[in-house]
Amino acid sequence: MCGIIGYIGAGNETLSVLMGGLNNLEYRGYDSAGIAVGGSSLSVVKRSGEIEALEAALNGHSIAGSLGIGHTRWSTHGPPTNANAHPHTSESGAVAVVHNGIIENYEALKQELQAEGVTFQSDTDTEVVPHLIERERTRGADPETAFRRAVAQLEGSYALAAVIAGTDAVFAVRNDSPLVLGIGQDGYFLGSDVPAFLEYTDQVVYLDDGEMVTLTQSQYSVTDLDGTPVDTTVETVDWDIEDTGKSGYEHYMLKEIHEQPTALRQTLSGRVNEQAGTVELEDLDGLAGREPAGVQLVACGTSYHAALYGARMLREQGIPATATIASEYALERPPVADQLVVGVTQSGETADTLSALRTAAQRGAETVAVTNVVGSTAARECDHALYIRAGPEIGVAATKTFSSQLVTLRLLTEHLTNGTTDGIHDRLATLRALPGALQEVLDETQAPAVAEEYVGADGYFFIGRGYNYPVSLEGALKFKEITYEHAEGFPAGELKHGTLALVTNETPVIATVTGNDEAARKTVGNVKEVEARDAPVIAVTDGQTDVARYADHVLEIPDSHPTTAPILANTQLQLFAYHMANELGRAIDKPRNLAKSVTVE
Repeated sequence: MCGIIGYIGAGNETLSVLMGGLNNLEYRGYDSAGIAVGGSSLSVVKRSGEIEALEAALNGHSIAGSLGIGHTRWSTHGPPTNANAHPHTSESGAVAVVHNGIIENYEALKQELQAEGVTFQSDTDTEVVPHLIERERTRGADPETAFRRAVAQLEGSYALAAVIAGTDAVFAVRNDSPLVLGIGQDGYFLGSDVPAFLEYTDQVVYLDDGEMVTLTQSQYSVTDLDGTPVDTTVETVDWDIEDTGKSGYEHYMLKEIHEQPTALRQTLSGRVNEQAGTVELEDLDGLAGREPAGVQLVACGTSYHAALYGARMLREQGIPATATIASEYALERPPVADQLVVGVTQSGETADTLSALRTAAQRGAETVAVTNVVGSTAARECDHALYIRAGPEIGVAATKTFSSQLVTLRLLTEHLTNGTTDGIHDRLATLRALPGALQEVLDETQAPAVAEEYVGADGYFFIGRGYNYPVSLEGALKFKEITYEHAEGFPAGELKHGTLALVTNETPVIATVTGNDEAARKTVGNVKEVEARDAPVIAVTDGQTDVARYADHVLEIPDSHPTTAPILANTQLQLFAYHMANELGRAIDKPRNLAKSVTVE
C-alpha cells in the first residue's frame, strides 16, 4: 500500500519521471497523490482522489527541477484530503517528505514539536518528519546529518524519502517497508517497487532495514544510520516494461488471468524431471528429500488460501502440515524441532507474514519464503526463498500469482518427499499438461454469459470440498474484492449448519465439483439441497459426476489430476468475478479500500 517514487538526474524530466512513476504505482492502492520538485526552492502539489486530480492541478504550471519525490497515499492517519496527502512539508516549506508505513511514536513527537511552537497542517503521522528535519537544520546540522538525526528519533515502520530546498540530493531510508534504488544511465531512482521506474532501468539495489541512501547527480551511497558504508549488490530485474502494460486488454486483471498459462510454464521451467520422477528446486537443495517433522504455512488473504491448499498436499504425502493466518501466528504454539515454517506472500513485503516469519525464526525454526519478488524482504530474511516466477502482477486482485503459488507449493511438496511417494509420474505429467489445459478454459469459457445472468443477486455462495474448498474461498474473495457484492466461501458440508437459512431463489450457489470420489459425490448431494430450495446453481466441473443435472449453468474444465483440477476451476471463478464486476462498472484494477501490498499490520 502507498507508493514512493524519487528521482535525481542531469536533465529536466523530473516531473515526467515522477508522474510516470505514480501512474505505474497505482496498482498498490491509494486515495491521494502528490509530488515535490526541488531546486533552490521546492514546488509541492498534492491532491486527494486519483492521479487525474493531481494532473489537473499541475495543468498550466511550470514546474522544473533536477530532483523530486512523489507519493500515492493509502489513508491510515486522517481521511484522504489535500492536507493529508503527501508530500508533507516543514513550516518554512524548505523540507518535503514522503512516507510509507506508520510512525508509532508520532504523537509524542508531535506534542514535543508543538510545545516548541510548530504548527501542524495535517492529521498524519508523517508530518512530524519534515518538522524534525527542519529543527535539526536550525540547530546547525547539514542536510544529510539532519535527515539522519530525524530518522533516529522515529519508531515504527517506514520507507522515507526527503528533499531539501537548495540541496542537490535526495535522502531515503527504509525500516520494515520496501524501498528499491534504481541505477540509470542519466540518473538515479527510488521506488516502493520496481515498476515505478522500470522503463528507465533494470539495474537495482534492494535496500535492507536500517539502510539509508543518498542520491546526488554523480553518485549514490548506501550507509547504515550511523553513516557506516554498506556493501550493496546491483541486481538485474528480469522483467520487461511491456510486461507491466495492458497489452490491449481492457483491464490488467483480465490480462493477468490470460497470462496464467505462460506464468505456469515459467513456474515449472527447469524444475520438473518427469522421467526421473523428481522435482529439482535449486534454491532449496538443502531441503531435498529431508522430510521435516512438520510444516507450518503462514499467509494472509489469497496467499492463505494457497497455504490451505499446500497444507492439504503435504498431509497427503505424509508430512504433518497446518496453515495459519499470519496475523494469528504469534498466538500459536512454537514449532517443534526440525519443523519448517513457510511464509506464502506474493509481494514478499506483507507485514503480517513478515512478522510471523520473524517470530518463527526467533523460535528457532527454519524458514522458507514462497514469493514472486526477487530481493523482497521475505526472500532476504528467510533461510530459503522459493520464487513462484509469475512475472509482474499489477491488478490489486491476485490472479496469476495465486495459480503460480498453488503449483509452486505442489513442487515444494514433491521436493520435500524427493519423489518417493506413489503416483509421482502421473502428478508430474499432469503438471506439464496444466498450462495447455488452462488455455483451453480461457478459450472456451462461458463465464461472461453466466455473469450477465446473475447481476443483482442478493448474495453469492461458493462451495467445495477437499482441494476445492480453498479454491471456493478464493473464488468468493475475488468476487467480493472487485464486485463489492456479498459473497461467502465455505466447505460444502457446512451448508446445512446455518447457511441454508440464507439460501433463496435470489442467492446463486457456485459449486466446484471435480473428480468422482466421495468428496465429489457428497458435494453433488449439497447441490441437491440448494436446488430443492430454488437457489440457482452454477457448477464448475470436469463432468465426472452428474452435477450438471442439478445446475442451471455449467462452467466446464478439462479432466485433470485431483490436485490440478481446482487450478482450472479457479480460472473459471476468476473469470466469473471479472465479468460480473465489468457488468457492474466497478474499478476492477483498483478496488476501493484495497491495496496490492499490505505493509502495515
